[in-house]
Amino acid sequence: MKETILITGANRGIGLELARVFVQRGWGVIACCRRPDEAAELQAIAAGSQGGLTIRQLDVTSDVEINSLAESLRGRAIAILFNNAGILGPEEQDYGVLAEEEWLTVFRVNTIAPYKMALALLDNVLLSRRRVIATLGSAMGSIEENSSGGYYIYRTAKAAAHMIMKNLSIDLRTQGVTAVAMHPGWVRTRLGGPQAPLSPEESAAGLFAVLTGLTLEKTGLLLDYQGMELAW
Repeated sequence: MKETILITGANRGIGLELARVFVQRGWGVIACCRRPDEAAELQAIAAGSQGGLTIRQLDVTSDVEINSLAESLRGRAIAILFNNAGILGPEEQDYGVLAEEEWLTVFRVNTIAPYKMALALLDNVLLSRRRVIATLGSAMGSIEENSSGGYYIYRTAKAAAHMIMKNLSIDLRTQGVTAVAMHPGWVRTRLGGPQAPLSPEESAAGLFAVLTGLTLEKTGLLLDYQGMELAW
């Protein structure tokens, strides 16, 4: 039977290419984004997928939309829940700049939303054999890897998201759930910028291989798109 992955923020960048590669490999894909009517590339993938990819409207900061999605998916197995939706935040994030409301907005998207999604869709994950919950993390959120400072908002939001995944790995281990954070590499996306060395296609291909090869032995880790473990 075809396995299913649910991807948030699937309308562009890494999320879009990850949706594409999973469809190409024969998976069922539930691709979520805030504005499906504006997601032309995602719609094109869906049109050519012979029903393999379905698009769902989802603002990950909306409890109403998360709960509505969960209700509509009741009883459907989700092998991999991939929390991809994320934002960088304001351009100025260096020392001395305090943009509190924008900081909270980034936390709602990058940190709190993955936890809400895990809570809302845990029953779906438990219906699957694979039982994977993954969140797009970042080396920028690694305390040990931080040698340049700056990006206070983005770094702290990702570091907190990493801790959520570590907690989930402990709390859900007895239920056979593998919970990890995934660093996609430095990718040429709206967030990563044009100078990044990796294309979204290259990152997505690596993420696919790592995600589909995960076992419970890897739970609680921060892994990159090549499967290498990074320090928290």
